[in-house]
Amino acid sequence: MTENITDGLILRQATTADAAAVAVLFDQYRIFYGQQTDIAGAEAYLQERLERGESVIFVAWDGETGQAAGFTQLYPTFSSISMQASWILNDLYVPEAFRQRGIARQLMNTAKHFAASTGAKGLALSTGINNNTAQRLYESLGYERDEDFYHYFYTV
Repeated sequence: MTENITDGLILRQATTADAAAVAVLFDQYRIFYGQQTDIAGAEAYLQERLERGESVIFVAWDGETGQAAGFTQLYPTFSSISMQASWILNDLYVPEAFRQRGIARQLMNTAKHFAASTGAKGLALSTGINNNTAQRLYESLGYERDEDFYHYFYTV
């Protein structure tokens, strides 16, 4: 899937050949959420997800420099209640230099179209409580905040 977007950017689905370039953004994303930098680990992680078909990554590329200008990563999930597949939009990141150009919105819309094309029930996502910028984006795109369920996590 290839699509031209604003300001000479190209958006397409990542392949294993893109893992090193996307790993730079993925590392920055993880740092944003309080993790230590680990470019080699980020690349290995992404490479493994892509090789195993365990995630789908869409990347916006700067048409002039070829630099990765943003990405989103989706993971498949399934609902026993609805007996349907869904996607978890787990990661979305645009570096500071590329912000305010509509890249995150375009990545989100691409994820939405991809989910629909796979017959999924929908897209789920979560974000930091204080990440107001992301919350405004999600809500402007029609995402609704879950008011019915608490989410729990157990670390093993």
